[in-house]
Amino acid sequence: MAETLDKSAMKFGTFMAPYHANLKKNFNLLLHRDLEMIDHVDRLGFDEAWVGEHHSAGVEVIASPEIFIAASAERTKYIRYGTGVLSLPYHNPLMVADRIIQLDHQTRGRVMFGFGPGALPSDVHMIGREQTELRDNIMEALDMLIPLLRGETVNARTKHYHLQDARCHVLPYTRPHPQLFMSAAVSPGGPRIAGTYGIGLLSATTSSDAAFNALQSAWDIWSTAAAQNGKTVNRADWRVVGNFHIAETREQARANVRHGLGQWLEYFQRVATFPVAKPGSHQLTLDEQIDAMIEKHTVIGTPDDLIARIDTLWEQSNGGFGALLDCAHNWADHAATKRHYELMAEYVIPHIQRTNEPRQRSWDWAEANHEAGMAARDRGVAKEYAVWDEQRRQGQPDAA
Repeated sequence: MAETLDKSAMKFGTFMAPYHANLKKNFNLLLHRDLEMIDHVDRLGFDEAWVGEHHSAGVEVIASPEIFIAASAERTKYIRYGTGVLSLPYHNPLMVADRIIQLDHQTRGRVMFGFGPGALPSDVHMIGREQTELRDNIMEALDMLIPLLRGETVNARTKHYHLQDARCHVLPYTRPHPQLFMSAAVSPGGPRIAGTYGIGLLSATTSSDAAFNALQSAWDIWSTAAAQNGKTVNRADWRVVGNFHIAETREQARANVRHGLGQWLEYFQRVATFPVAKPGSHQLTLDEQIDAMIEKHTVIGTPDDLIARIDTLWEQSNGGFGALLDCAHNWADHAATKRHYELMAEYVIPHIQRTNEPRQRSWDWAEANHEAGMAARDRGVAKEYAVWDEQRRQGQPDAA
């Protein structure tokens, strides 16, 4: 087990539920802008893009991450994709395995399989399931799904699933199968299941103390469950999601998020149940809510503010994680959101990955030797003048 990581090895990505809390905007336009945004971060050199699954409430509007990823992968060159997340209890394990294998082939190995219990109780209600049984459903499904991905034949019957002589008709492009990730937020269920099966972990560190505090214990739960089940896990397979928006100045960042933050907060205060908005926060002004979010683990500021926040998340994880995923919340308009990602690519990522340190060392060395260099240059110029003067005296100018 990797107990600690080198922070400079951290990867970066976007986590796209997506959130479109303004219900007056054109859904078709928003969907294509989401595709465009992944094109943008691919060009900027981001490592990953994760896409979610939701079926109700009108805000998180992608029903099939597989369809969206398949379309996006045809437009990009380098970025890897994750289902972030596929609500596993909603689906038959055989059908899921077949779809993930197909997507793995279509992307030529650029897909990761993230799954969870489903975030919206309204989704669960519509398909007649009970919220309390969802994590058990995940383990039932995984006991079938993982052997299917390995090419095995499965016969099994549980309360919700029945497979007989079930097998996938092709093997994955990635052997033995794409990386698997279990989602986690506040409860210990996510890291416990991830450890039980020896798979990756996808943690949401939303604007709440509960989610932030859960990050501190996640590794212990994850690694302990792995050891208890004869598995090993690696911090490099840990993805951490956070809420950020940056601009050139803090004032500009605050101005930018006034575009959509209020509607996003209203969604979590009145509709969704994820622990993002503080109870009673709807009674505050928008500026007061921004202040409260900044106090509660959110960045609305500058690249330096985000760098400091990443350092805090790293410390909270007690040893580090493999990738930071920026939640695509649409607080700012499209242009300001694109600039947010550009600032991450221009300043935040190279700082964390220390890619500019050789450039700085080269600058420092050249600066320290500047006077000596200038003197050497002057000697070189003087020599050329002396050579030219000698040639003129001899009447033999250089033919060049």
